[in-house]
Amino acid sequence: MYDIIIVGAGPAGLTAAIYARRAGRSVLLIEKETFGGQIVLSPHVENYPFAKPMSGTELSDILVEQVMNLGAEVEVDTVTAVHENPDRTFTLKTEYGEHTARSIIIATGLKHRRMGIENEEKFIGRGISFCAVCDGAFFKDKTVAVVGGGNTAVQDAVYLSKLAKKVYLVHRRDEFRAEKHVVAGLNSCENIELVLNSVPKAVRGENALGEFIVENKLTGETRVLEADGVFVAIGQEPNNSAFASLVDLDESGFIAADESCRTKNPAVFVAGDCRTKAVRQLVTAGADGGVAAIAACEYLDREDALAV
Repeated sequence: MYDIIIVGAGPAGLTAAIYARRAGRSVLLIEKETFGGQIVLSPHVENYPFAKPMSGTELSDILVEQVMNLGAEVEVDTVTAVHENPDRTFTLKTEYGEHTARSIIIATGLKHRRMGIENEEKFIGRGISFCAVCDGAFFKDKTVAVVGGGNTAVQDAVYLSKLAKKVYLVHRRDEFRAEKHVVAGLNSCENIELVLNSVPKAVRGENALGEFIVENKLTGETRVLEADGVFVAIGQEPNNSAFASLVDLDESGFIAADESCRTKNPAVFVAGDCRTKAVRQLVTAGADGGVAAIAACEYLDREDALAV
């Protein structure tokens, strides 16, 4: 039995573990993929207070080392379901077993939204990328496509235009959702071709991606874009489905919670990008982690006092 189980080991979860262990609470940290979360994809982090500029991987390594030195237990596993027990504890079922805790901090972050097209999973990491800054250098002097119409997609296209020979910017509408000043940046990029009113249908290739097939929504015409890479920027989704029975989710799947990081369940807390919030940045994730851990420890202190 753990005092606190933290699900997700991005900056929010790691910070929560630091605060909880410093408060003397037993902690299990469960992460299904990469310790550090999406920040490990950032080659250069310079907006985190009190830290010199470094890569996201370096920053994550520092946080993980601190968590381990403080004595938190860690597991690489996926939480598949959570049940609240009659004694007000929780059982977290995972792919490889189950764990019990008196309280939970959900810090599951976000996952990149997929295009949902033929051969997509096959080519992720072999031509399909979700991070232009991370992977753009691999496509120097090649042809790539960017999918999306928001700020990220347009900024990715502009960034890639400085590396790639040609950039297709594919958007399902005839106007971009991106801010006007961001869209204005396209005007100076002669090697960007706009492919509007079009949706992705498939990617093809032998050992590497070579073709990106799109369909015009107005005419139904299919077009084959010769592309070495496709950068997907169509949004992100929270990883909260396993906790739907414990907390309230908004229409987009984010956990309903304010800056207190408290949910409707007094023993369940949430930190980072997976909760309803206006700003999702590295520094706000860390702040959430500290707030959620302090709230969880206060809850446990009250429970301990009542048991005396």
